[in-house]
Amino acid sequence: MEAHGSGFRRVFVLAFCVAGIWSAYIYQGVLQETLSTKRFGSDGKRFEHLSFLNLAQNVVCLIWSYIMIKLWSSRITGGAPWWTYWSAGITNTIGPAMGIEALKYISYPAQVLAKSSKMIPVMLMGTLVYGIKYTFPEYMCTFLVAGGVSTFALLKTSSKTISKLAHPNAPLGYGLCFLNLAFDGFTNATQDSISARYPKTSAWDIMLGMNLWGTIYNVIYMFGWPHGTGYHAIEFCRQHPEAAWDILLYCLCGAVGQNFIFLTISRFGSLANTTITTTRKFVSIVVSSVLSGNPLSSKQWGCVVMVFSGLSYQIYLKWRKLQKLQRKRKTT
Repeated sequence: MEAHGSGFRRVFVLAFCVAGIWSAYIYQGVLQETLSTKRFGSDGKRFEHLSFLNLAQNVVCLIWSYIMIKLWSSRITGGAPWWTYWSAGITNTIGPAMGIEALKYISYPAQVLAKSSKMIPVMLMGTLVYGIKYTFPEYMCTFLVAGGVSTFALLKTSSKTISKLAHPNAPLGYGLCFLNLAFDGFTNATQDSISARYPKTSAWDIMLGMNLWGTIYNVIYMFGWPHGTGYHAIEFCRQHPEAAWDILLYCLCGAVGQNFIFLTISRFGSLANTTITTTRKFVSIVVSSVLSGNPLSSKQWGCVVMVFSGLSYQIYLKWRKLQKLQRKRKTT
């Protein structure tokens, strides 16, 4: 009876994590698309300073992680010092900024799809730099994802979607997304290296360190450069409170989403988290197409299904590998 209750609680926590991640990031996606396409106020102005979203989210997540550390973390010494995150902070600042900036040039579904192809540069770098040999099923996954993304990029976007974009330019938009993936790869590798060197580092410590440096870099970029776009962004928010409210909600969604991701990884592992976030991306495209008026053609939907079939197969391969490893451990 106790085991049954424990199993029920585990299922309930998992369902809670799925609901938290989906609701936070799907709504954040809607807000991101709104901020990149909507015309605010009676003057019908666009919010052109999309890089400001990164600074705002860094500040909110920095405060959030500091509060969480004070409330929940036990005071164990031996975690990574704050200064160790400086290099990962640079790439984590530039990468997401490029991803958000891409929304000026391509639609939100196109951006989500392009950013879903993270496995392509990982496998490419693994083969060329480290000489890693992958299996045929792994290459099959990459082929499905790469084929789906490239075909989607080549297909004509509807005129209704193009009319909403600030500066339609597909090659530039996709180029920014793939640069975002390259910088994300370095960020993830650096975070793994820090965690290996300082095993007592908690998820909240990483969140605090990353967002601290992100805040420093973004403040310098937004307010220190000659154009001072940060001042223009704040002035725009002052004149258009609706945009300021959307930005605050966007940041809170990011902080809440990170909270549920950490909970999922700590309770169920990274594979469960990958599955939840991958399915969330697919749902985000559906929600964007239905609610935000970004109609996709039947051929484009075919590309979306192709990409997520590859990602789903990749998740299945990881799950099978994990099951084999667990069985091996039991027999030894």
